[in-house]
Amino acid sequence: MLGWRQRFPFATTGGNRENMPSTSPPAPFPDGPLARITRIAAVLERAAASNEELGRLTPEVVDHLHEARLFRLLLPRAYDGEEVDLPTWFCAMEALAKLDASTAWCVGQINGCAAAACALAPTVARTIWGDRRAALSWGPPVTARAEAVAGGHRLSGEWGMASGSRHASWLGLMAPIVDASGKPEPQSDGMQLRTFLVPAGNVTFIDNWQVHGLIATNSGGYSVRDLFVPHGYSVNRLQVLDSTLPSPLYKFPLNSFFSLGFSAVALGTARSLLDAALALAGEKRPRLARLALRDNHAVQLQIGEAEARLRSARGYVAATAERVWAQTVASGTLEVAQRMSIRMATTFAIHEAKAVADAAWEVAGVNAIFERGPFERRMRDIRTVTQQLQGRKSHLQEVGGYLLGLEPNLMFA
Repeated sequence: MLGWRQRFPFATTGGNRENMPSTSPPAPFPDGPLARITRIAAVLERAAASNEELGRLTPEVVDHLHEARLFRLLLPRAYDGEEVDLPTWFCAMEALAKLDASTAWCVGQINGCAAAACALAPTVARTIWGDRRAALSWGPPVTARAEAVAGGHRLSGEWGMASGSRHASWLGLMAPIVDASGKPEPQSDGMQLRTFLVPAGNVTFIDNWQVHGLIATNSGGYSVRDLFVPHGYSVNRLQVLDSTLPSPLYKFPLNSFFSLGFSAVALGTARSLLDAALALAGEKRPRLARLALRDNHAVQLQIGEAEARLRSARGYVAATAERVWAQTVASGTLEVAQRMSIRMATTFAIHEAKAVADAAWEVAGVNAIFERGPFERRMRDIRTVTQQLQGRKSHLQEVGGYLLGLEPNLMFA
């Protein structure tokens, strides 16, 4: 069996916060992520069908995403990341989703995980993200345990739903911490679950991503057995991260990044579907119909209602991101009410986007069912978005309870 220094070739044993990052982080990229997305938009949109056929993002797409630094948007600048603000994050994810939902979803997952760098010792963060093509992904445990041993923990288990994991250089293993007998081991922070970070070469991938939509995310699983992970290579991601960095970005819990990013996937996908329906309605006369689609009053009503829904939902999320970001920058703190505002806006927007997609599907008629058209894959993708954790309607019930004075459930906010 390989020793831990072979498995973690540049690892240190320290989990403390010595060697703080330089006060002069690298300069940000000369132009913003939206400009970079625009430059590669034709490539990403053209590759969407090839991504799905391959069952993962094509090497060409992955290369362009790395070259445009789109996997580093939420990575701290101290570790050569972009450290963008919340409104920019939302707009970048929306722009990607208009091109291909699976590409956007992988970018969203890998970036949400990258934000965890703020809670690691600088030496560890630089080990993980020192390579310009570094990427971290993770998924929830199916079965897992982390046995506390001298110098670290020994991990065994299986994890799944790890979007973008096939393009990651490091993977996260969330597990409860136990002693040699299997009993929970008390932790100083009171949290029994931690996410342990390991090189992707140390896991065994499991081919279990046979799904309806977001096929090219290849959100399959992986497993390890008796893998040693040294101290310092783990984070507690269930609450707001215990950041070593002063940036207001890292006042936010990871779920704020995921919910904003994945609501943008739904909204961007719905935008492309509605635009395709508008283009089709301008030229199509259904077989045996008296009127062209554009002259049909029912179609006009559907289009008008869908456009109003989409603009309202999109504006709601964008305005919430801008307001909460400005308040957090000004105050230096993030309040529970602000976290709940993000959760409410993003969950609502995901389901409004699905309603818009349904309207576009109905307007398109039989044109919607063909695989090579602009509707079929996107409809499967947006329906899959609603089935993911961020799309749970129960989040709105939790927000409602909070508004009624009940104890807030911050697990997903």
